[in-house]
Amino acid sequence: MRPRLFLIDGNSYIFRAFFALPQVYSAAGLPTNAVFGFINTVIDLLKQHRPDYLVVTLDADRRNFRHQLFSDYKANRSEPPAELTAQLPYVRKVLQNLGIPLIEYAGYEADDIIATLCRICADECDCVVVSSDKDLMQLVNDQIQLFDCAKNRWIGPTEVRKKFGVAPEQVVEVMGLTGDPVDNIPGVSGIGPKTAGTLIGHFMTLEDLFDGLAEVERLRLRGAHRIRELLEEGKEQAFLSRRLATAKADVPIHMGVDDLLCRAPDWSCAEPLFNELGFANLLLLLQHQRLW
Repeated sequence: MRPRLFLIDGNSYIFRAFFALPQVYSAAGLPTNAVFGFINTVIDLLKQHRPDYLVVTLDADRRNFRHQLFSDYKANRSEPPAELTAQLPYVRKVLQNLGIPLIEYAGYEADDIIATLCRICADECDCVVVSSDKDLMQLVNDQIQLFDCAKNRWIGPTEVRKKFGVAPEQVVEVMGLTGDPVDNIPGVSGIGPKTAGTLIGHFMTLEDLFDGLAEVERLRLRGAHRIRELLEEGKEQAFLSRRLATAKADVPIHMGVDDLLCRAPDWSCAEPLFNELGFANLLLLLQHQRLW
């Protein structure tokens, strides 16, 4: 059996914890619900699945190379609440003191780090991407699965094909046509998921689709003539949207799977930090359980 690497999309589960859990404060008045909820998510993964390797990935900042390609990328998102951003440094500190690998890289998103690590490590171990983000389905193959731990849902190539109507490596082709309103990726106006899946299922890539636009009207698509017109009008947006949706697998991080081992916790630093946060019971639990 091959070793397993769990790659955690940290932002996804930190935000989930913040909005799902009641607000709690430390004795000094620091909000702590996101830290507490996220760290417990990581602990539960270690307890239940015992991965051989594990890493948490985070967005280093709100802007990255995609904003240079498209200034309105994620422009529909409001600033995160101050009570959430105040907790992010403590997430980093807790992970560091517990010996849990954390990677963030300026100018890139966590998705790009995950894609890069999967490229580097998939020959040596099975990769499990822990995320609820459908965009990461583009990474799925026989060595890489997606796992949404909040729903206990495993996603492999079969599940991706059921959702998008295409193979995992074609997900970004579909997203080039549909866009992604969550990230304010425009796509081609008027092209929905079903039509996009049919088009990419037939043509395979955006390049082949736009080279063969005349053939679109011969497909069994309602309003095929109008679809062709929409594609002609939206060609530039389609290729831009695919670039925005693609998780880059070439982040310049120089490490291998052996760098993603959890180390022994530094209790001398962890103890005062956990006490500051009001996590004394969690500290005792961790000190009496060998999770890694």
